[in-house]
Amino acid sequence: MHLHGYHFYVIGSGFGNFNPRTDPAKFNLVDPPLRNTIGTPPGGWVAIRFVADNPGAWLMHCHLDAHLVLGLAMVFLVENGKGPSQSVIPPPADLPRC
Repeated sequence: MHLHGYHFYVIGSGFGNFNPRTDPAKFNLVDPPLRNTIGTPPGGWVAIRFVADNPGAWLMHCHLDAHLVLGLAMVFLVENGKGPSQSVIPPPADLPRC
């Protein structure tokens, strides 16, 4: 899986279904690896953590194109933040309209 627009911390992964009662206890919150692409275990899961401070629509998808039609893609819609570096720049005044 690859996330555009961000790097993320991989805090956990496993085989089978994620168990919200037992799996979080195994998360690495001390020194997790920083990535923008991660291999997901077959039939498994990966838990990531990142700060959504880059406004826009960011695709997260499988790098095997044949999997896109199976639904292995999604978009994070990140709205503007508080500061100018966390806001989408408005379009120029002379931008042609559709």
